[in-house]
Amino acid sequence: MSQSNIQTLLTQLSQVLLGKPEQIKLAVACILAKGHLLIEDLPGMGKTSLSQGIANSLGMSYQRIQFTSDMLPADILGVSIYSKEQQQFIFHKGPVFNQMLLADEINRASPKTQSALLEAMAEQQITIDGITHQLSSPFFVIATQNPVDQAGTFPLPESQLDRFMMRISIGYPSAEAELAMLKSRTQANKPASLSQCLTPQELMLLQQQVAQVSASDAVLNYLIALVDFSRQHNTANGLSPRASIALLQAAKAWAFINQRQYVVPEDIQAVFASVAEHRIRSSSQFQGEALSDTILASVNPIR
Repeated sequence: MSQSNIQTLLTQLSQVLLGKPEQIKLAVACILAKGHLLIEDLPGMGKTSLSQGIANSLGMSYQRIQFTSDMLPADILGVSIYSKEQQQFIFHKGPVFNQMLLADEINRASPKTQSALLEAMAEQQITIDGITHQLSSPFFVIATQNPVDQAGTFPLPESQLDRFMMRISIGYPSAEAELAMLKSRTQANKPASLSQCLTPQELMLLQQQVAQVSASDAVLNYLIALVDFSRQHNTANGLSPRASIALLQAAKAWAFINQRQYVVPEDIQAVFASVAEHRIRSSSQFQGEALSDTILASVNPIR
């Protein structure tokens, strides 16, 4: 599988989210690393457009759920309804059975509904009425959330934040990017206008190639030093072993996107904030100095 497909994907997504190449690259790296993505930002920043653009470009079955305070777990997972004709309960699959699920404004739903995604994200399966249902492959969740200081939000618990491999923030566009957006044609930068450049099967092949990217002992020791520093000096939550694995997977994907078959310390540094920041701070701490920057500045790479 040629890496030119990945470059085509990055180029296409840049037509939807103008002036944000770093965020697009991180989102693609998260998919290649088989992780789930949390996008945190104000409304209207392009969170939904980015996820729709990814789904269209990869040809994945896709469904968007608008989370609200009155949403129930069955609205996500599905529900069993009694059939008079068959005289038995028939399970009707919910949106989670798509290959890509967009959980829009996930922190507007109650904690009970938020937790409905936990098993699906961790094990790629759900259990309803004692019956386990396998989900599609590949399976990828993109969740968006608004800052917790906005009305009607429920902070995600640490256990659910840890299920997201990466958290990114899109931010305001530059003046040049916003000018280009205003000048562009109405449909030119719409997610629906993007053509498919990868199939789900080709994506899974790329994910297998990412897993084969090598990491030397020196690079692994640097990763462990970063994780250990977060545990010894962080006042909120130190990075867990699951976070260590996610950091390595994301660094491999970043190296693969940059056409390398081995990881260097710069790969870990590039993805560290997106992988670590939402884990090492408390769930209600959305502003202030980034703790991940402090950790990176305190630990020197081992060459």
